[in-house]
Amino acid sequence: MRSARADCTTSRARTVRALPLACLTLTLLACATASRAGPCPPVPESEKKAILEVINRMQDAWNRGDFRGYMQGFKNPDVVFVSGGRFQSGWQGTLDHYVRDYGASAATRGKLRFFNIRIEMLAPDAAQLISQFELVRPQHPQYGINTRLMRKVEGRWVIALNHVSASETAPD
Repeated sequence: MRSARADCTTSRARTVRALPLACLTLTLLACATASRAGPCPPVPESEKKAILEVINRMQDAWNRGDFRGYMQGFKNPDVVFVSGGRFQSGWQGTLDHYVRDYGASAATRGKLRFFNIRIEMLAPDAAQLISQFELVRPQHPQYGINTRLMRKVEGRWVIALNHVSASETAPD
């Protein structure tokens, strides 16, 4: 009569021998499925154009002093906004920051320009946008880079994550 220990050892040995075969089978199955699916379809240029339109509307709203209009480009209420080494408090906290720090006058608001905009589509409903910006104003001008995660929510593109790196020194 065989002991339970001997049965366990034999069973373990069979499992160890079968493991490479199982891994190989799963790998081949994954490769066959992926090759049948083919490459991801290209994202229409219209999606990139729609994202650029959002950024242009935001720039125009800022330059006319419409901070609420500017904020329409951000996911509401849970945008993640990082600037100056700090997180803002969602959509409303970001709006409050803009009104408090830039809203006193046209001079404190300055003139905003986004340029050198690069968009990489990550999925049909997600894109990475990296751009330079300048905020020209008499005191404390800003020059920097925005890194943004754009998401398509309910049929429209919005900024879900915005990271700003800025300096008061103009680039060369």
